[in-house]
Parts: sequence; structure tokens; C-alpha cells
Amino acid sequence: MIFGASSFAGTPGELKGNVDSIELYIPKLGVYSGRTLDNEKLDRVLDELSVYEFASTIHAPYFAPDPNYPVSLQIDTARMGEWEFSLMNESIALANRIGAGVLVLHPGRIGQDREKSFSSMVENLKVLVSTAEDQGVILGLENKEGTDPYNLCCKAEELVRAVKAVNSGSLKATFDIGHANLTCGGDPVKLRSFVEVLEEHIVHLHLHDNGGKWTEIYDGDEHMAPGKGCVDFSVLNLLSGYRGVYNLEVFSMEDVLLGKKTLEKALNL
Repeated sequence: MIFGASSFAGTPGELKGNVDSIELYIPKLGVYSGRTLDNEKLDRVLDELSVYEFASTIHAPYFAPDPNYPVSLQIDTARMGEWEFSLMNESIALANRIGAGVLVLHPGRIGQDREKSFSSMVENLKVLVSTAEDQGVILGLENKEGTDPYNLCCKAEELVRAVKAVNSGSLKATFDIGHANLTCGGDPVKLRSFVEVLEEHIVHLHLHDNGGKWTEIYDGDEHMAPGKGCVDFSVLNLLSGYRGVYNLEVFSMEDVLLGKKTLEKALNL
């Protein structure tokens, strides 16, 4: 089993020895000045990482209604123009450069017409997949939380539909168990069904906890350490053929360590 953590959970030095993989979270790396990639800053980040010899994945920029999220890095995959494609292509190129196992991206947002938004997202994903195929990169489309009614691909069935519509070996699914728990209302039976629908398409995991219901804090998507909420992590035992990273998408080393203990118990390690 490969445990990983997102780059905002701790410094590479803190993470080394506790996880074997790091997910570079592009919006929080500080490597963009507005819309311009600062290659010197990026080189410094990569030089530091190279000392610790982590395996890696990358989280691409996305849409976030959060005042702390960089406005210049907002991307809605259902509404993409020249700038958004350029930004995503930079993430794909970075994934190729460092040999990242997966590039995580978010599904789009629902406009006035859900089906038109879905179709637009699929067409944009086809363009991104063409670039990813050329560079040997796997894209992992992430399920979002159903507590935000404007998110596409909250349900496993719609995420599978998107993956099948794009129809490329370079697009698979990132299973975010915290988002799924919110979509399932904290019901472990529904969560188990969610996993069963999505299982064969999963290439990457995001692991964090929550209370299974909407709250004023990020629509309930609190990204707590596994063990602090109501997520039934034992459903991960259904993924018998999974060989990817178990990435802890949490905000501190304390939560990384607690999350590992919770997952080891749930998976009978």
C-alpha cells in the first residue's frame, strides 16, 4: 500500500518517513504570479522534493468559491477558453516532467441547463485527454460533493458516464471518499453502493472525513482527518484490485498520522 499526502499537509521533510507519495496541489504551491507560471519558483519546489525521492501525483487548478483561492487559477471544466486550456496544459506538462502517476481534475459546474453543461465538460475533457495521451499522463476526474447543487459528477453514475463518454484510457476516476460521503448523506450502505458503481474506473484516492451533511463550512466538505467524522473507510476493502496511492487530503501532520492509523485499522493492516 502506498500512503500519500497533499503538499499542504506538511513540508517534504515532515512528510518523509510518514508517507511515500506527495500530491502537489498547484493552487497552493505559490508558483504562479497571477496567470504566469514562475518557473524559478517551480524549479525550487521540485529541487526540494527531489531530495526526498517521493512518488508524486498532481492536483490541477479548479473552481472554488473561496476568497482564499487565487482568482487567476479558477477553472470550470464545463466552461473553458484559451486561458483555461493553457493553464491545464501546464499542469499536464508538469505531470509529464516529474513522472506523476495521476493528474487530478475537477468536473464542471452546472449552468442553466445541466445537460448542456455536462456535454460541454465532456468536450473539454476530450481536448485535455488528447494532450494527456501525447504526454503519457493519466487524468483522474474527481467526484464532487452533492451538498453543493451546482456540482457535476457528484453521483458515481454521472462520473462513470463522463469517463465513458470521453472514452480514453487516459481518463479515469479519482474517488474522493469524503465527497462521496456527503453525497450519500453519511449513509454507509449508500457509500458502499457508490464504490461498487465506480470501482472499475478508479485510478486514485482522496481520503478525508466529514459529518456527512451540509454545513456552512465548505458545504460540509471539511477535510478532517479520517477518524474524526462518520465516513466508513472499511468500504475501501471493496477495491481489491487497486494499486494506486491512498492520498490523505488533510491539512496537518497530526491529521496525516491520525488518518493513517484509522485507515490501517479499517483495512486490517
